[in-house]
Amino acid sequence: MTTPTAGPQRYGTFAGVFTPTLLTILGVIMYLRLPWVVGNAGLAKGLLVVGLAVAITALTGLSLSSIATNTRLGAGGPYAIISRSLGLEVGGSVGFPLYLSQALAVAMYIFGFREGWNWIFPKHPPLVVDFAVFAVVFAIAYVSAGLAFRIQYVVMAVIFASLVVVLGNPEVWTADVAINPLESPYRGAPETGFKGTDFWGVFAVFFPAATGILAGANMSGELRDPRRSIPLGTLSAIALSAVLYVVLAVWASRAGTTAELTSNYMVMVDKARFPPLVLAGVLGATFSSALSSLVGAPRILKALARDRLVPFHEGLQVTAANGEPRRAMLITGVIVLVGLLARNLNAMAPLITMFFLITYAVINVVMLVESSLGLVSFRPTLRLPRVVPLLGALGCLFAMFIVNPTFSLVAWGLVVAGYLWMMQRRLGKPGEDVRSGIFVAFAEWAASRVTALELGTARAWKPSFLVPVVDGAELRGEFKLLTDLCKPAGALKLLGIADQTSVSDLSPRVEKLGQELRKVVFTTWSVIDSAGYVTGILAGLQALRGAFFRPNVLFLSVPVEPARAQETAVLLSEARRLEVGALLLAMHPTAGLGRAAVVNLWVRPPDAGATVEQELARGNSNLAILCAYRLARAWKAELNLISAVADPLQAQLARSYVDELRDLTRIPNSANTVVVVGTMEEAIAQVPQSDMDIFGMPNSGDLAFAAKMVTLTRSSCLFTIDSGQESALA
Repeated sequence: MTTPTAGPQRYGTFAGVFTPTLLTILGVIMYLRLPWVVGNAGLAKGLLVVGLAVAITALTGLSLSSIATNTRLGAGGPYAIISRSLGLEVGGSVGFPLYLSQALAVAMYIFGFREGWNWIFPKHPPLVVDFAVFAVVFAIAYVSAGLAFRIQYVVMAVIFASLVVVLGNPEVWTADVAINPLESPYRGAPETGFKGTDFWGVFAVFFPAATGILAGANMSGELRDPRRSIPLGTLSAIALSAVLYVVLAVWASRAGTTAELTSNYMVMVDKARFPPLVLAGVLGATFSSALSSLVGAPRILKALARDRLVPFHEGLQVTAANGEPRRAMLITGVIVLVGLLARNLNAMAPLITMFFLITYAVINVVMLVESSLGLVSFRPTLRLPRVVPLLGALGCLFAMFIVNPTFSLVAWGLVVAGYLWMMQRRLGKPGEDVRSGIFVAFAEWAASRVTALELGTARAWKPSFLVPVVDGAELRGEFKLLTDLCKPAGALKLLGIADQTSVSDLSPRVEKLGQELRKVVFTTWSVIDSAGYVTGILAGLQALRGAFFRPNVLFLSVPVEPARAQETAVLLSEARRLEVGALLLAMHPTAGLGRAAVVNLWVRPPDAGATVEQELARGNSNLAILCAYRLARAWKAELNLISAVADPLQAQLARSYVDELRDLTRIPNSANTVVVVGTMEEAIAQVPQSDMDIFGMPNSGDLAFAAKMVTLTRSSCLFTIDSGQESALA
């Protein structure tokens, strides 16, 4: 339970994501180790070290951003991403070590601050400095994240000012360097006796400088628009930090000899136009990193408590009046104090880095899995080729074993042990995840002749059509539409309806048609010897209902003959009873599918006070939206979302509803919103001429309405009836 509040403060892209992410990346390694990197590796290979490290984290940043654009990400940042996709067991086994690492990282950053402070004031007792800094950092984070972000603005200003006085020293740029760092001196220069660190040793030292990309994502539950802020803030912070690292590497190659760069960690201070400002930057970098970690860690703990993964979970979910997770903050503070009392976290530092890298790797795996399953629910506005998360995951694994192989194995062992322990607890699932989709993919690979799976959640829904066939020639005209609606990951089940005299004739034709369809989309077929059309279809629906793989949409054509209309009404009624969706196709007699260039999706105007979910269910619009999205994507067609209102005063309300619907269902920005005033006949005359109009069917199954729409729109029409299992919001 949570304390009733007015809601936490909401943050935008700059404050909530960009600033903490950038300041966590631009840490003490930039000041004290980047010149050392260039001194050991030379400029060319030093830039390669920087580029390789940034590339690994940038790939993860892209995967994180793509996932963020596909879901309404709640509190918990990376933990929420992993648990919503791969389940609570994986999320908890990765999220809890990540939380502890983030908490202990606060102690490490405080130690870094103290070392810089004691370099300036060597007589100050280290323990006193540690606890004084902790008290300040904790007080700021405890008050509110907003205060922490405001202080980070000051720190950012100090850091950028320090970089100005470093890069703005003309003596460095005009100096005649005694030993050219381009010569990769780490191989050893016999005439100097220099024995530097090799390339991968340099990479291991520098790589932690490129991490910190989750600092903004940790605030996901308190962002005004996480789907926009996380990609924009994270990627822009990565890009700017990469540019700064490259410029500073070039500067370091001009700042001194190999001996100076490798023996003097304070080169940036010594070579700056105003050294005290650089010292302030060093202190500010460690202080801001500690602050970002202390702000983010309790939010991960609160998300773990929300899913009952930690002891005392009820109490840890409680928030203050301003939305701050202060109980989780207190627990985190205790962990930081324990780390400070240990007095030396150097031995634990590699393990902390390993847990961050494991989190990065799993985020890439989530992206790779979701993009590979072909689920309709995976439609991010930032689409990436699958090679991006693949390289990101491999890069993270590579970096782990380069930085410290022993700690890599220990970290993975702890994560696996945590997963096995959580599996024994039978935690269930966090509402909706795609684990069922993963199992389905393996099931389809192993059993290619099953029809279609009833997936357990709306997120895992994909089209699986049951298509009755009486005459193979009849279906040939619908061939393209069926494949466009189902490919790439849907399925078709052809159900031939024949009697004793026609079964031998229909069976080979259905088989031949199924083989042609299978070249485009996964298709199975069978022929039923039935006394009648309705009887055969009902037998098929009922027989397949208990199967592991079963169709979720009945595909029918709007009948022309009055006798067939009654049969269709019976089939629609039975489909609703069996929780199977229905598509009714009314093909225009002359236009057919036309140019397959324009799709009109008709959206019912909202009732006052109704939620989007209620409106979609009332209008049978979930299946309509999913079909319109798939058809427009397959055709590369123009998509129009159209709403007709009778009263001009309702026009703005309807437009706002359609725009909200577009946002929640992730309809591409290229789609058009069209709101017209008048009767349906008047509205149809005003909208763009389409090649396919898609309507949510009235629950009464009014076939006269369907026939009328074909005449009025002068195009083929598709009418949908929801089953209740699909959701356009998933």
